[in-house]
Amino acid sequence: MEFDELSHRVIGCAIEVHRELGPGLLESAYEQCLAHELRKSSIQFQLQHPQPVRYKDVALDCGYRIDLLVEGSIILELKSVEKLKGIHEAQLLTYMKLAGIRTGLLINFNVTRLKDGLRRFVL
Repeated sequence: MEFDELSHRVIGCAIEVHRELGPGLLESAYEQCLAHELRKSSIQFQLQHPQPVRYKDVALDCGYRIDLLVEGSIILELKSVEKLKGIHEAQLLTYMKLAGIRTGLLINFNVTRLKDGLRRFVL
């Protein structure tokens, strides 16, 4: 599986967070720590980016938030769950479609090795 340079850098930041904290914390803790690592790495991002739903040419605020939108080109959906499920993938793919973003990373921090909790999607 090949990743673009930005994906590699983001994954490196996520690995650093996981290496430091390990599994077992709430998603919000990983989100804040990953934001800190991205900042340290000079990677631009928006935290809890609002994502409206476009319905019949009207943008409606339905309360959806993208965990992290990285440099306007990668959506990060963070989880801390026992196992990633299809609904988690569907959530990320829907955010990607709504935002018009082609690349997304689904990261589950509740694993022994982060590699086992990482999925990349490209539309």
